[in-house]
Amino acid sequence: MSNDPFADVSPWDEPTEAPIAETPEESPVTTAPATVSAAPNPFKIGLTFKAASGFDAEWITPTVYGGSADEVAQRTVDLIGALKEHGVIELASKAAEYTRGQFKGGSGGAAKAAPKRFEGGRVVAAGGGDSGGAPEGDTTCVHGQRTHRTGANWEAMFCPAREKSEQCPPAWKDKKTGRFVAKG
Repeated sequence: MSNDPFADVSPWDEPTEAPIAETPEESPVTTAPATVSAAPNPFKIGLTFKAASGFDAEWITPTVYGGSADEVAQRTVDLIGALKEHGVIELASKAAEYTRGQFKGGSGGAAKAAPKRFEGGRVVAAGGGDSGGAPEGDTTCVHGQRTHRTGANWEAMFCPAREKSEQCPPAWKDKKTGRFVAKG
């Protein structure tokens, strides 16, 4: 039977001749010895060095590979020692701090936030009134320091919770008073 789709033979017709058996080509034989694993470094460990507990903290996330668990463990110790010796962790922290300092739309982050206290069901900055030039009003929520955002004709402070379903309502800037007020 022909494999030609344009042939004048119906696929339902009985073949009149015995089909010729096609022999597949044989794959070449290799003489390489068999290995336990095809991967040159079957063991790996991923590390995360996080500078602080907040979402805005810088991370260094190296991965270490090796041919055995012992090799990966030793390489991990060597990596941590080299990161410390060459000041990589401190340099990454300084670079992240510099980058955050270049951002012109934010409140400066939680590192510069005033101490907090719980009052009337809300987290508020300690000292209450004067915030030293920072936005006034609802600049914090139960999840911490709110993030300042602006648009063409609006300003608001948003909850820092990662999950949208857990976020507190935004605190919108009242143009008459200049204070941020959470509604809801």
